[in-house]
Amino acid sequence: MQFVDEASIIVEAGKGGNGCLSFRREKYVPKGGPDGGDGGHGGSVYLIGDDALNTLIDFKYQRFYKAQNGQPGQGRQMSGRAGDDLHVKVPVGTTVIDEDTLEVIADVTEIGQVVLVAQGGRRGLGNIHFKSSTNRAPRRTTPGTEGERRNLRFEMKVMADVGLLGLPNAGKSTLIRSVSAAKPKVANYPFTTLVPNLGVVKLGQHEHFVMADIPGLIEGASDGAGLGLRFLKHLTRTRLLFHVVDVAPFDESDPVAAVEAIVHELGQFSPTLAERPRWLVLNKLDLLPAEEREAVADEIVRRLGWEGPVFRVSAISGEGTEALVQAAYRWLTEQRQLENEDEEAAEREREMRRRMEDEAVARTEARLGRKRKRDDEDDDDFDDDDYDVEVEYAP
Repeated sequence: MQFVDEASIIVEAGKGGNGCLSFRREKYVPKGGPDGGDGGHGGSVYLIGDDALNTLIDFKYQRFYKAQNGQPGQGRQMSGRAGDDLHVKVPVGTTVIDEDTLEVIADVTEIGQVVLVAQGGRRGLGNIHFKSSTNRAPRRTTPGTEGERRNLRFEMKVMADVGLLGLPNAGKSTLIRSVSAAKPKVANYPFTTLVPNLGVVKLGQHEHFVMADIPGLIEGASDGAGLGLRFLKHLTRTRLLFHVVDVAPFDESDPVAAVEAIVHELGQFSPTLAERPRWLVLNKLDLLPAEEREAVADEIVRRLGWEGPVFRVSAISGEGTEALVQAAYRWLTEQRQLENEDEEAAEREREMRRRMEDEAVARTEARLGRKRKRDDEDDDDFDDDDYDVEVEYAP
């Protein structure tokens, strides 16, 4: 299935039904009073988080979603039928943005979470409501109001425990293939990975965690260079980052400079994400002579001044990967246990996630704002009043 993590749709709630103009007419009551019923409320549009979905591909083919209109009222004080609500399923991890205002409407993070995105129109009132001591036969009714219509943008972030970080061709895809059943494309050239890949790392019958491989980052990724800005957002849902480094790059570039470039891009995109626990994974050691491996690895660690965990692996042969995933599973288990037992630790985690989400959303809004500005500059007829024009369509 094609991976799509961004989509734009239009949602429209149902119109409220009109009130009814009617008078009671029976065999022995030729001039009865008003008995016009109310219209039905228009249906609303809701989003529901669904863990069975992992892509926004469906929204590329169907872009318009409309709830049912309310039915008009009838005589004998009969109200019209309310319009059915429309429930649209979206993947868990979807951020919902109003494209016109750039307001973040909601962040769908839980299975079954329900979000109202378009309110149905209110019902119209029948003439029975306007009877008074001075007007015994009112001919007044009110129409139902229009349902809310919105242009929405969906941005999905994958839900994973561990995220792989690194330059293109660092061996991230090979690593996830080595430790999970995921089968991303692997080739000996940069930018082989064009979309995120998820893999479930199983260590036993009940022990597992989810790993995410995103396209490699390049300098300027936080400002939109390459595929970086679009996919860096996926790392905000992870608890732990593996910084994968090619210790023997084919272009003989400096591995230390590669690490520093990625750290800089992380900080530019989200300072809070840059504070996430990050483990150094020195990959492709098998490409070095056996007698040089320790010295090269130690020199990289020394030059970086790295004080966190360091793992030496060969993703293609699997050497060192078992120790890496075992350590990651223990760390993740300890973190979850700590948060279950310590409310302060749980709140710190929630606050960190909120900050990362806010920073990622700010980047997204800035990108959408730049896109809108470019579109406006390309529009020869654009002026500052264009956003204030209200269009009314005659019936």
